[in-house]
Amino acid sequence: MAHANRLMTAARCAAAVCGILASMPELIREPSRVTAAGEPPKLIDEYVGRVNTGQAGLSIAHMRSPAGWAEPGQRPEFDEYTIVLRGALVVESAEGELTVQAGQAVHTRPGEWVRYSSPGADGAEYIAVCVPAFSPDTVHRDD
Repeated sequence: MAHANRLMTAARCAAAVCGILASMPELIREPSRVTAAGEPPKLIDEYVGRVNTGQAGLSIAHMRSPAGWAEPGQRPEFDEYTIVLRGALVVESAEGELTVQAGQAVHTRPGEWVRYSSPGADGAEYIAVCVPAFSPDTVHRDD
């Protein structure tokens, strides 16, 4: 009987008595296309972030940069985690340069100067996660 009472208490607690609200997962039906910096143009589809969902704490975007793409250097106020799905992404920093291949990831920290490019013949396809969310006001691109 004590076991049954614990189960009933846990069920009531999960039903909001303990502050857990039951809700349906939110479907994000499609991304928003966001204007990209750099040349030649790359495609940015934001799934989560300031543009598509109004989320300021996190952004998640699918990026596709063509061969020869490069963007200006930047010193963002956010962490950026980048997972390369296809091709290779070159990440320059004040300390040097590294190439992130498909199946690898890179983390850049707030205040760190970085510059991204995809000089290889295949370009790059990758997922970028920014915490807090990406913002043109907090990326601080070079002039």
